[in-house]
Amino acid sequence: MVHVLSSRTLLRPTDPERSRAFYGEKLGLPVYREFGTGPERGTVYFLGGGFLEVAGRSEEPPSPAVKLWLQVADAAAAYEELVAAGVEVRRPPVKEPWGLIEMWLTDPDGTEIVVVEVPADHPLRYRP
Repeated sequence: MVHVLSSRTLLRPTDPERSRAFYGEKLGLPVYREFGTGPERGTVYFLGGGFLEVAGRSEEPPSPAVKLWLQVADAAAAYEELVAAGVEVRRPPVKEPWGLIEMWLTDPDGTEIVVVEVPADHPLRYRP
């Protein structure tokens, strides 16, 4: 069995500076580490229990199959912070039929990001 010590999602943006501004300034993700120099340098952001690495450059945006799931404590508060930072929210927080509160936005390359609040009474929070 593979013993995973750490993990991260790798994004190769079409415009690295624009993506760093989005993830670091607009979303306010804290930086874990940076490496390299120049416009294609790498920046790794904390994502709760994981990491997001924005590094290099791609001629094409990431596949639409790639999506980020970011859990927050309060989706309504996150919504207010994101709107105040100038982030275009595609859909404000809504309680879904499956019980999660979800808000949707996209990064500059169109990668979909779902910001999720898990209510206290949701099965993800407890075991019967």
